[in-house]
Amino acid sequence: MKPLEKTTKDRILELLKKEVTLSVNELIEYLDITHMAIRKHLTTLEKDGLVSSQHEKKEIGRPIQRFFLTTKGKRLFPNNYESISVEFLKDIQAIHGKESVHQLFENRKERQTQQYADLVTQSSNHEKMQEMVHIQNEKGYMAELYQHGEDQFEIVEYNCPIFAVANEFHIACHCETSMFKNVLGTESVERVQCKTEGNNHCRFMVQFE
Repeated sequence: MKPLEKTTKDRILELLKKEVTLSVNELIEYLDITHMAIRKHLTTLEKDGLVSSQHEKKEIGRPIQRFFLTTKGKRLFPNNYESISVEFLKDIQAIHGKESVHQLFENRKERQTQQYADLVTQSSNHEKMQEMVHIQNEKGYMAELYQHGEDQFEIVEYNCPIFAVANEFHIACHCETSMFKNVLGTESVERVQCKTEGNNHCRFMVQFE
């Protein structure tokens, strides 16, 4: 069977994976296409959250814009991290018992709570929700925010980067919900759908008093 031909976007992503960072001119040399075409593809990839850029200062001349894969972009490439994590957690549970695994997830929740609290700094409920969704997207959850009333919000997560772990150890889902409560400052956070229960995505309803 003849292999499928890779698209230009696929080739750009592969080049960034291999070379880490590349400028537009370097991409043109690799791909032998026009400057306009490269820019068009990069704009789309940036919009999709797969690629980002930063300016590299030069001693002489203008800074050069260099492109690199985002965390979301890196996740497009296969890895075996999750299956290894599940195996390690099962081994820990077999050796030290179920409570030891629960303690690991509780420790992770406390770390996440502190990390998120440092980032979710806005005072209004809407801004806090926006920042929470932004953090989740940076971590690959493909989250979207909906507002149903002045103080009622819904978060929909279309992807779960730790699905294999959460599917085996449901406490991961409970800890995430608890973390949301702690960071957002409301006890009214309910996970109404969950991928580990067979739903297509995870949904949270958040109500501020």
